[in-house]
Amino acid sequence: MKRSLLFPSWVRVASLFLCLTQTVLAVVLNNSTQLESILDKYKDKDEEWWRARSRGRRAISEGDMHLILNLHNKLRGEVHPPASNMEYMVWDYELERSAEHWAHTCRWEHGPSHMLTQIGQNLGAHWGRDRPPTFHVQAWYDEVRHYSYPYSQECNPHCPFRCSGPVCTHYTQLVWATSNRIGCAINVCYNMNVWGMIWAKAVYLVCNYSPPGNWWGHAPYKYGAPCSACPASYAGGCRDNLCYKDGGVERRPAPETEETNFIEPEPEPVRDREPEPRAQTPDPSPNENLDRNRMVSTEQMCQQVECETKLRDQCKGTTCNRYECPPGCLDSPGKVVGTGYYDMQSSVCAAALHSGVIDNDGGWLDVTRLGRKQQFTKSYKNGIQSLGKNRSANSFKVETVPVKAVLCDTTVATFCPFKKPVRHCPRLYCPRNCLRDSRARVIGTNYFSDKSSICRAAIHAGVIQTESGGYLDVMPVDKRRQYIGSHQNGITSDSLLNPTAGKAFRVFAVI
Repeated sequence: MKRSLLFPSWVRVASLFLCLTQTVLAVVLNNSTQLESILDKYKDKDEEWWRARSRGRRAISEGDMHLILNLHNKLRGEVHPPASNMEYMVWDYELERSAEHWAHTCRWEHGPSHMLTQIGQNLGAHWGRDRPPTFHVQAWYDEVRHYSYPYSQECNPHCPFRCSGPVCTHYTQLVWATSNRIGCAINVCYNMNVWGMIWAKAVYLVCNYSPPGNWWGHAPYKYGAPCSACPASYAGGCRDNLCYKDGGVERRPAPETEETNFIEPEPEPVRDREPEPRAQTPDPSPNENLDRNRMVSTEQMCQQVECETKLRDQCKGTTCNRYECPPGCLDSPGKVVGTGYYDMQSSVCAAALHSGVIDNDGGWLDVTRLGRKQQFTKSYKNGIQSLGKNRSANSFKVETVPVKAVLCDTTVATFCPFKKPVRHCPRLYCPRNCLRDSRARVIGTNYFSDKSSICRAAIHAGVIQTESGGYLDVMPVDKRRQYIGSHQNGITSDSLLNPTAGKAFRVFAVI
């Protein structure tokens, strides 16, 4: 069997970020060869041997493991068109160990070669600003923009050295229906050679999948009603649009005490006169009527607009920076004035098309107001002809909406503090079960102190559900004179009167 390793193009460029994936050039082989036979050389090593290695800890923290696994399953359950045979993914400790072995080689290529016929593999690396590993997972999935179900010919890059052309093979491996086991590892590589460039301190993520995906000539999954074509072994089980075995066991060790995979995080801000810790209000008993404490919020910060909507018409004295454009705006784009920066009379969606921020499928964008510009240049870009203008007018620019995964205890103060002029915060993804992380405090109701946990505040506000986690938008705002606590959705928030420092934020649903 011949194999080809794809060296995909730069998927993101932000503090330097890269991904690699692999593709199999063959018809699907029989998976009767068990992965365990490949991993025999690792199996005879007990837990003490792994702990005794130079790093002194596992290949990945328990927290990062759950973030990666939960995001994989969430994204697999949301594919479009829907999948009829998408299987629920579980963590495999042997795959984690094999990923750790490769991550410690610090080689920016797929491997080891003798395993590449038996596993799938996605690689990611970054240096500079700290990122959770789910940043890479989300970027792999975001390649869906280059993929048209069921074929992938349009995203087959040319890769003699550095790659050119669109990439989608990270996405197809991530959503390969039969790839139901995953194991990942993270390593810090010093002076890592990445396509001829030396990265002084690269954070290297290796994720191994089994059974492997990316078989050429085959779609990643079957189209149809979710769970309507699950393998018989699932006995009809279905969970979140995924074929699911009730009582399935994740193959992993007991939780560890050390969870430190982040590289040199920013120091925590000085805490200013926070209220003293107090006894936690007990959760209501199961028999108590919880309806009075249940809150669901569908308020969105992102505003839905029409193709022809002008920024000036849409935003009059309110905080409105994030928009969602419908598909098909190339057919009726509206007027665009300028290049790079645009006159306020321009259509929001047409400006985004012209700048390349969205395509004809629509999508999200962020708007930044730039003040007055003396002139606007006409140009033809991405199917849109913009107009020129030689007199002064207010202007704006458009940018993509970044997405970042955060932890249950991440706060706005450390992640996206309020500043003037107001800046955009990335769209956030919260993991499941943040309700259980009682160490992460919530201060306020509707408006929260920026020392609050973002994800737990979102649960308190009814923006996300703890069972599923999910996406949300956060808006930092100036501090409030007081924060009033309340009990909602299983979380009791604290009150804080007359705060002397710190800012505030609001959370919004993403629908």
